[in-house]
Amino acid sequence: MKKKSLSMEVVNPDAAGIDVGSRSHYVAIGQKPGDVREFGVYNEDLLELLKWLQENNITTVAMESTGTYWQSLFATLQAAGLEVYLCNGKFTKNIKGRKTDVQDCQWIQKLHSLGLLTSSFLPDLATEQLRTYCRHRTSLLETSAMTTLKMQKYLRLLNLRLDVVVSDVCGLTGLAIIEAICKGETNPTVLASLRHGNCRKSAEEIAKALQSNGRKDYLFGLQQEFDLYKILQAKIEACDVAIAKLLTEQINQDQTKKALQAEAKPHKKVNKNAPKHMDLNQVAYQYFDGVDLMGIEGVSHGTVIALMSEVGSEGIKKFATAKQFASWLRLTPNTRISGGKVISKRIAKGSNRLKIALRQAANAVGNLKDTHLSDFFNRISYRRGRTAAVSATARKLAVIIWNMIVKHVPYNPPSQYLFMDQKRKMKLVKKIRNKIAKLDLKPQDVGFSMN
Repeated sequence: MKKKSLSMEVVNPDAAGIDVGSRSHYVAIGQKPGDVREFGVYNEDLLELLKWLQENNITTVAMESTGTYWQSLFATLQAAGLEVYLCNGKFTKNIKGRKTDVQDCQWIQKLHSLGLLTSSFLPDLATEQLRTYCRHRTSLLETSAMTTLKMQKYLRLLNLRLDVVVSDVCGLTGLAIIEAICKGETNPTVLASLRHGNCRKSAEEIAKALQSNGRKDYLFGLQQEFDLYKILQAKIEACDVAIAKLLTEQINQDQTKKALQAEAKPHKKVNKNAPKHMDLNQVAYQYFDGVDLMGIEGVSHGTVIALMSEVGSEGIKKFATAKQFASWLRLTPNTRISGGKVISKRIAKGSNRLKIALRQAANAVGNLKDTHLSDFFNRISYRRGRTAAVSATARKLAVIIWNMIVKHVPYNPPSQYLFMDQKRKMKLVKKIRNKIAKLDLKPQDVGFSMN
């Protein structure tokens, strides 16, 4: 019996597939044995790989995003004008059977030729540079946090219970006392006199908590961690300077952006880990062409810097709809239907830094009162629990942000968000009105003129 052959339309006839590796790259330009070559990872090898592709009239290339090994090759091919598809590894998995590098690259080439692969989202070069600074800064913050925990550990071992009398051992009071301890000061009264004026605990109570047992080994460990903490803080500050310089250069290239002026938001709390040396409210307003993202309740400086570094003002426009943007963030249910029945509608696994920032903003919204988003959060939380409410509110924030940046739609919630001083003013006015009504006073009685 004659076998039937099923032909599929070739979408990309001049396509190549690359299996990226740590020590070599396997490149396939066809399905024949002679259509596969192995290249090294040095710069001259990448140039030789590019030359071979150009000699065979290759115009588009697909590769897996394997670790960070793909980045140099990707930049080389893209600079030469080739269309490069960076694909998620789960979409390029071969069928079960014997697995080799040659078969992998040929399988990627076949899928790409048939148009079955889609490219992952990649930001522009300016956003990628900002992302490098911000991610490195985040890594330094995490290391600094570990150092803080170790300092707390050595303080406890020295019987110096600084963590009981101050809310933050790395605050103004805590750092001053730790520095004095590392220099050899042991007198509790002298250490307590270093408290900052804003510290709630009295000097007497702080002195009671600073009775050391004098262990030299623990003191040595504390000194080492404190020195490391100061070094990390200096590195973080250097990152802040580099971030501010890069953003200023990008904004100054456009005179229209440079002339924009944001409304001051003194009520937005600035976290001590937020980037310094710049007014992030003003910078974000100019960066996003006059879009006031800080006007959204719950959105903080961390949310804005994550959006700027992970997606960018132009990168978010690559998503055709707000639904696509929310789906890329993995904030929408991955609905699975079989036999006409919904068998699953869970949110897909996986996360990125922007999704984490939006979930943190959503969690902050849940702690607010009498706002449009907090009312939405509370409705979801009442029915499905706080975890589901955080995800739903994070998705809502993503949709709002996409519409504000792409469509330039200002944030105008049905119920306007009021800051604390505005709420106090409204309560005071309401209280005065009630007293006037209770005493049946007229404007003339309190000295007001009707004119």
